[in-house]
Amino acid sequence: MRRIFIYIIMCAASIAAMAQTEVAQQQIAANHNRSGSNHYAYPYPAQGLPKLTAAPAGYEPFFINHYGRHGSRWLTKQSSYERPVAALEQLKKLNYLNQEGEVLLGILKKVALEAQGRAGELSDVGAEQHQGIAQRMCENFPQVFQGDARIDARSTVWIRCILSMGNETAQISAFNPKARIFTDASYHDMYYTGWGYGEDTLANPQRKAIRRISDSIMNARINPTRFLHQFLNKDFFMQAKPQATQQLMDDVFEIAGSLQNHHAFDGIDLFKYFTDEEIYELWKVKNIYWYLQWANSPQGGNRMPFIERALLTNMIETADSAIAHPEQHGAALRFGHETCVLPLACLLELDSVNYSCDNLDDLHKHWRNYEIFPMGCNIQMVFYRNASNDILVKVLLNEHEATLPFPTSQFPYYRWNDIKPYYQQKLKTIINWPV
Repeated sequence: MRRIFIYIIMCAASIAAMAQTEVAQQQIAANHNRSGSNHYAYPYPAQGLPKLTAAPAGYEPFFINHYGRHGSRWLTKQSSYERPVAALEQLKKLNYLNQEGEVLLGILKKVALEAQGRAGELSDVGAEQHQGIAQRMCENFPQVFQGDARIDARSTVWIRCILSMGNETAQISAFNPKARIFTDASYHDMYYTGWGYGEDTLANPQRKAIRRISDSIMNARINPTRFLHQFLNKDFFMQAKPQATQQLMDDVFEIAGSLQNHHAFDGIDLFKYFTDEEIYELWKVKNIYWYLQWANSPQGGNRMPFIERALLTNMIETADSAIAHPEQHGAALRFGHETCVLPLACLLELDSVNYSCDNLDDLHKHWRNYEIFPMGCNIQMVFYRNASNDILVKVLLNEHEATLPFPTSQFPYYRWNDIKPYYQQKLKTIINWPV
């Protein structure tokens, strides 16, 4: 009997493990757009948002510390649209392209034409995302935005971020025309608004090595043969270099994942040219890339979250300033990139975003990029006070209440007197790191 019992337990554990490994695969099969990774369009509120937990009795929100990624955009390089068109044009010139290849070429040429001159710009979908985020922020925390609220908004110098800021502040102004809104986008503030978009002395020593890891994984796991054969005449024998054929597959996949960010491309589905297994494998490679480059990966020396040390310092300082002036209320809004949101979420240790593992084959079981930094992703630190000026904080990641790395008796609310020293001490750990 004991052996039977142990066998049942082992089977249950095996089934549970199998179910866990299939989470990402099932989610992506149900919605191929998730495989777009950082191109995944902000899924809320269409996907549903949970009801927020009411504040403890006597506490009201008075300040929001915010960092948000720009909304849905065009691909950042015109070559991303033009390169697959040129590759297929060359195959057509050599008489290798079949009828299905001609159809794909036509679609890609249409997309490339629409994208002409718009590389990296905010899309119509992106503008709508930020209008909605701001509207819900005002509705969820009206005390923050009422009356003569002061809204200080800062953006990186990229136009998609500036327009995202404009869409949010315009929505706040519509909610409360009396709000005092101040906006700026300057290289003066880039050291904290957009440092993750560039380089960093802590990250530089790791970049080339971890890029080689992700490239080798891509080359080992992705075979473009089946994908390409559906567009080619039978007499084509893969004469091109393997890297070139893999590049074409990757280019089409990137465009497939980006189309969700534009109303003009509703109804166009490039994922149909990939099998579910190919979509899943291509996503897993992208998932590993983002983890290695910007998250708490041991392969990157667990350094990457700390590229946002200046941003976290700025958020602590602005919070202290707001707390020191109880007669004021409002928000500090910052607009930038996923390469800032992801390391900041790791640095804050929100939920399981700071996950660290050596076994990249198992990464997708525990860490999924589309859950963290879709287009329009955002972090909101909402500050509450009571009549005794006791300060509580609730953090939202993509408008979901998030856990922080210390205990609380009233989740999702944490004491500022616990939060501030924890992060200040964490920031001190990098003082002696070699650069």
